Amino acid sequence: MLVRQVYSLAMSQLPASYQDYLEGKSVAFIETVRPVLLQSAADQQHGVRVIYNPGSTGHQAHLDESVPYGTIVEDID
Repeated sequence: MLVRQVYSLAMSQLPASYQDYLEGKSVAFIETVRPVLLQSAADQQHGVRVIYNPGSTGHQAHLDESVPYGTIVEDID
């Protein structure tokens, strides 16, 4: 399947902890958080906070300087 191949290639640029986090997640979720994970992997300075906002936009992700690189923290807004 082409989608799986594309995501497999893009995900190979991520640290193992990020790849493990994305395992089994939906394509829509991966598309939401992947740009931030790639940014984190590029600078290797900060981790990622994934926020779930049940009343609004769903999931959002951003770099968080209080989270160590290679770590993803989930939060509810």
